[in-house]
Amino acid sequence: MTTGTDVLVIGGGPGGYTAAIRAAQKGLDATLVERDAYGGTCLNHGCIPSKAYITAADVAHEAGTAEEMGIHADPAVDLAGLCDWKDGVVDQLTGGVEKLCKGNGVNLIEGTATFAGEHKARVAHGGEGQGSESLEFEHCIVATGSRPVSVPGFDFADDPVLSSKGALALDTVPDRLVVIGAGYIGMELSTVFRKLGAEVTVVEMLDDVLPGYEDDVSRLVRTRAESLGVDFSFGEAAAGWEPAEDGEGIVVASETEDGERREYPADRVLVAVGREPVTDTLNLDRAGLEPNDRGFLETDDRARTDLDHVFAVGDVAGEPMLAHKAAKEGIVAAEVAAGEPAALDQQAIPAAVFTDPEVATVGLTESEAEEEGFAPVVGEFPLRASGRALTTGDSEGFVRVVADEPSGFVLGATIVGPDASELIAEPTLAIEMGATLEDVAATVHTHPTLSESVMEACENALGQAIHTLNR
Repeated sequence: MTTGTDVLVIGGGPGGYTAAIRAAQKGLDATLVERDAYGGTCLNHGCIPSKAYITAADVAHEAGTAEEMGIHADPAVDLAGLCDWKDGVVDQLTGGVEKLCKGNGVNLIEGTATFAGEHKARVAHGGEGQGSESLEFEHCIVATGSRPVSVPGFDFADDPVLSSKGALALDTVPDRLVVIGAGYIGMELSTVFRKLGAEVTVVEMLDDVLPGYEDDVSRLVRTRAESLGVDFSFGEAAAGWEPAEDGEGIVVASETEDGERREYPADRVLVAVGREPVTDTLNLDRAGLEPNDRGFLETDDRARTDLDHVFAVGDVAGEPMLAHKAAKEGIVAAEVAAGEPAALDQQAIPAAVFTDPEVATVGLTESEAEEEGFAPVVGEFPLRASGRALTTGDSEGFVRVVADEPSGFVLGATIVGPDASELIAEPTLAIEMGATLEDVAATVHTHPTLSESVMEACENALGQAIHTLNR
């Protein structure tokens, strides 16, 4: 059976379902094909469940370490109960996505879509006897997302080896956990499981955590993790694992650059070395498309691939692999398909790491601004000078703002500390609207709040800070 649609969206994650809804809102017949669960990795196995675990782990940790506030508690964590609560949150959100799609008139199909031509796809339905169907389309939006990168010697099919998805489905806390990779996923989950009571060792090939971030940012995150009891082994590559000789758990082996072998006893090993795009399942050649050497589909500022009627959004379209970037791309792709002059013209895309402390960035760092020819001025406000931060018991971190000194235009910001992921919205808006340091500094902020720190950092860059010494 062959049916037709104006816009076929392959993949129901943040980029895909957003694209399908916007296409339907623009009067197009939109069909969304999803093979697993609506909401994609983000809602089902990534962003949402990990933040649920992070919140719960923080509650338990803060309750058990609040003696300084006069609070004494010894919380017990029921991971199975936590997992049930997390699943409830996920179910509510994924169910909401399905209702939003149906409410906007999107046709939903469960199955796996592959290209059968430039304007034709084949959808295989799961389950015995379910068969398949063909779909002809005028436009197609590819939003198939990404999957965890595997490491030789660590097969996700083996019971002791966990991906981030597997780690977020455990019903008991492992006594000993080895984490391979100190990027954002590895650092988030190593902190979570340490707070939940596991002994955690992180093995990383590089010489520090959070590669790509400024040194003082990485140092703060690493130091906090070490204070929690997370052990780090840098400059080592994971080599494999085997059952322990005494039958108790496993032994994870690594190698240094000099070829020295090291071993770590564990009950589970979490592989968190990054994610890769899912484009190899689409039969792209049938549509006349070819990914680049990293597996991404390259796109222009309208989210179009080499074929003007085929779009790619989200993780398959390249870095940064962020849900909010995917959603924006999905909206643009749908509007372009509807004939509108939409384009990806945002000035900056924020990013957040939900470690302890949180890290959030947007725009340019000082060195990046210099490389692009600006004459940067930097303002910084330490959270230890924030009354609100002190009242939360969490005053480690800072707000740093980078601006162009001649014009005053805000170019970037780095925030490390509580609620950094929320605070980064103001600098992002400042960059997007072309605001200056003076615009932000002159805006009255509520007291006492953490958001005042953004204002104070801008005042510091202007040399007129009140609550910290000016540079």
